[in-house]
Amino acid sequence: MDAVLGALALGDIGRHFPDTDHRYKGVNSLFLLDKVYLLMEEKGYRIGNLDVTVIAQQPKLAPYIDEMRRKVSDVLRVSVEEVNIKATTEEHLGFSGREEGIRAHSVVLLAEKERT
Repeated sequence: MDAVLGALALGDIGRHFPDTDHRYKGVNSLFLLDKVYLLMEEKGYRIGNLDVTVIAQQPKLAPYIDEMRRKVSDVLRVSVEEVNIKATTEEHLGFSGREEGIRAHSVVLLAEKERT
């Protein structure tokens, strides 16, 4: 979400969905991603491609990657071939390696929507 919001110069998820707002407590992240999609659409852009790296010692995500790609591509209204998600570990280093949390990095390419 932050990659899309950043590419649109719209700040970050904390600005749009602050953790101090009770409406977002426990909310499904796909719901928030759909809201970000609508902002992107309003600005006249579409996803060209998306690449995500999830960094976690546990759980092992490989069995879930295909489903994750499908769900993200469905919300973003793009082909699953335009969404890449991969998982890696930090080999027991850092807070994710100590299983204290999970990190993610993403890069998105936006393209202007064709005008009809």
